[in-house]
Amino acid sequence: MIVLDENIPEGQRQLLARHRIRCSQIGVDLGQKGMQDDAIPALLMRLHRPTFFTRDQGFYRRELRHSRYCIVCLDTGREEVATFVQRLLKHPTFDTHGERLGAVLRLSSSGIRAWMPGAEREVSLVWE
Repeated sequence: MIVLDENIPEGQRQLLARHRIRCSQIGVDLGQKGMQDDAIPALLMRLHRPTFFTRDQGFYRRELRHSRYCIVCLDTGREEVATFVQRLLKHPTFDTHGERLGAVLRLSSSGIRAWMPGAEREVSLVWE
């Protein structure tokens, strides 16, 4: 399940839908508008294998790793969100739910930074 934070522009959500990527958005389909950041992990725990995409860099924290969800922080422009969501979903390291679960990721044009499940150190990956 792809979950978008409420800080993702509607136009980017529509682009994902045109590419047949089904997603739910906080404040529209899930939770409530203005939901506090600290309530989001609890919401993710109630969902089936969610990957949560946000532009809020405060979510890029090692301690937010959990085996029931993945958090992806987009360090991109507002109009590049859909492109980077698609890039991640096609990346061979993260192209299935099972490979993403437990990770906290930061995506940028230069690559992927990741706190992987159980890892003591942050890792860097390149775009394929």
